[in-house]
Amino acid sequence: MADPAIRTERLVKTYGRNRGLTGLDLQVETAEVYGFLGPNGAGKSTTIRLLLDLIRPTSGTVRVLGLDPRTDGVALRRRIGYLAGDFVVDGRQTGRELLTYLGNLRGGVPRTRIAELAERLDLDLGRRIKGLSKGNRQKVGVVQAFMHSPELLILDEPTSGLDPFLQQEFVTMVREAKAAGQTVFMSSHVMSEVQQTADRVGIIRDGRLVAVDGVEQLRDRAVRRIEIVFDAPVPATEFEAVPGVSDLTISGHRLRCRLDGRADPLIKAASRHTVISLLAEEPDLEELFFTYYRREEADRAAV
Repeated sequence: MADPAIRTERLVKTYGRNRGLTGLDLQVETAEVYGFLGPNGAGKSTTIRLLLDLIRPTSGTVRVLGLDPRTDGVALRRRIGYLAGDFVVDGRQTGRELLTYLGNLRGGVPRTRIAELAERLDLDLGRRIKGLSKGNRQKVGVVQAFMHSPELLILDEPTSGLDPFLQQEFVTMVREAKAAGQTVFMSSHVMSEVQQTADRVGIIRDGRLVAVDGVEQLRDRAVRRIEIVFDAPVPATEFEAVPGVSDLTISGHRLRCRLDGRADPLIKAASRHTVISLLAEEPDLEELFFTYYRREEADRAAV
């Protein structure tokens, strides 16, 4: 059986009196896409920096691709593609000059590979980076992470600043990487991105994992705001007892509610009437975190 692509055990990182991680046990399998979720300050970026030996742990162990990032950092970095959440580079270079330079550091990346990725992301390689918008600078970051087809991609908020069309192209790139046997470890605040790409999801709180679930379980627990417009008024009594429905309001032909979990019961209730339109908003990650945190607290109280 292949070693995990990433494994941490009892990983602790302290900053003076503050703790960034409080005993993180994490395992990411080879050739899986792992979504790493949590609110700001939960420890996501600290974890990523420890995996890359950008900072050192206070205690605990880290193994990446079977190696110790502290003693085998140079060998590891040849096999990893990394995109920081705050991608910052020398703005005096053009995108082409920077990517060529970074490719040469890795022993050479074919120009055709760089050009192909740039075209997919609608990136103008001839412009100087300092003149690019945040979204276009992020495209440069995505290209440099993917261009050498690394064994492991470590991506911190990779689609920050990208428009929805390019976010979907990024999803396609991640799926292609998985199909090629690459591992992707990705933190994200874009729920649809995680749902479309991840095999498993880890949720971190106060520096430790509180849950690891498959993406189907994540989808089942997602909270959405729903709006349904019917061709005629509908009685509230038909929808009040629908599983997962809360904050129900009906005004004329329009129904609004929150839906926690699967949509099937609500869709079946609505199908008894003529539906003109249905809108489901992007699931709220903060609500999802609270759902998992409440479950964790209930589990601990029951012990």
